[in-house]
Amino acid sequence: MSEAFVSRDDIFSWGRVAREPQRVATPRFADQLTPLIDAARGSSLLAVGLRRSYGDSCLNETGDLIDMSRLDRIIAFDPLNGILRAEAGASFSEILQLIVPHGWFLPVTPGTRFVTLGGAIANDIHGKNHHAAGSFGRHVRALGLVRSDRGRSTLTPDSDPALFASTIGGLGLTGIIEWAEISLAKIDSAYLEVETLPFETLDAFWDLAEASAETFEFTIAWVDCFAHGEGLGRGIFRRANWTPYGFFDAHRDQSWPRVPFDAPDFLLSPPGIGAFNTLYYRLLAGAGTKLQHYRKFFYPLDALGDWNRLYGRNGLLQYQCVIPPAAQRDAIRDLFATIAADRQVSFLAMLKTFGDLPAPGLLSFARAGTTLALDFPNHGEKTRALLARLDAIVADAGGALYPAKDGRMTHSMFRRSFPRWQDLQRDPLMSSDFWRRVAA
Repeated sequence: MSEAFVSRDDIFSWGRVAREPQRVATPRFADQLTPLIDAARGSSLLAVGLRRSYGDSCLNETGDLIDMSRLDRIIAFDPLNGILRAEAGASFSEILQLIVPHGWFLPVTPGTRFVTLGGAIANDIHGKNHHAAGSFGRHVRALGLVRSDRGRSTLTPDSDPALFASTIGGLGLTGIIEWAEISLAKIDSAYLEVETLPFETLDAFWDLAEASAETFEFTIAWVDCFAHGEGLGRGIFRRANWTPYGFFDAHRDQSWPRVPFDAPDFLLSPPGIGAFNTLYYRLLAGAGTKLQHYRKFFYPLDALGDWNRLYGRNGLLQYQCVIPPAAQRDAIRDLFATIAADRQVSFLAMLKTFGDLPAPGLLSFARAGTTLALDFPNHGEKTRALLARLDAIVADAGGALYPAKDGRMTHSMFRRSFPRWQDLQRDPLMSSDFWRRVAA
């Protein structure tokens, strides 16, 4: 018998801003999906994973949700050729525990391993190696899709190019991703040699990024948003390569410390965030070169459970943009200057250059240029007004915003970011709070 939809008030995105009750079903077997589609007819439906999206792309207040996290089985793994097939609810954490001891790694990973395979495809995620590997969708060999109007089908890049391109980065709107097959990346150990370099200006960042692209597989920079004047754009640049030392120990998901309560407001004030940023910069400025396990390099925040509670009871608004190469230097400088002048500074401001490998998805975010990701404590209209000013800079530069990180993008900004949005082959039953906001 199929799982039923039940009303739950504990379903919200990672940003914790939108917290409306949701009707949710949690199937355990693939044959329950079609009955759930039938049960949702007349309303709307959305399949979700571990809900690490920050805004409302994983919410469907006026319809139903299918929580895919229990459809998490590994279907097949070829350790000789590095090919994995798994159900859409399999998490990156579970996949890594299987493949790392055999000398393989995910081709692309975000900053958390607690995302599902289906969610990675639906958001066409990117990582610290975009200049070398592109977005996640480039490594998807095949996927199973269940639609309300067509039933089950197997998609490859060649079998149905338009629907495949709609599904990669399609925000779950083209149907339910049931399973996927991906190509893995060969590694010589589970450890990376990580070099940490401080930089004092944005010009120094560009120099480091350009010098590192050819010789380092992974690059990322943290920028101190509180710095201004001559210090505007100072930060910490990290670059890394896999080491050949031959240790293939996978991580363990033991019980990590958890944030037990929402952070008090005084920690979220400009002096509090400024003090944190200054301390963080000084601690990392002399780090030099170290050997790090992939868990520490790729997933440092995963060591602290419920870290999103550090942004207080009102949650956080994530903002991620990409600026094309021709405008990136001026626009990125203007973004940091606007943030510093407003004094609503971000704990985490991550800056990275994207390569020119094209993403396969119609709504894929990653494209050539520079991307900036910011976390802002939610101070209501004050914060939204700042983000609107950032929107204007991004729009003037011909840039785009990332739906997976968004909870307040306007429909006009969405259409600027994704001019082919109307070509999306959306399942007529699938929708989300995000889609109703940007496409209505």
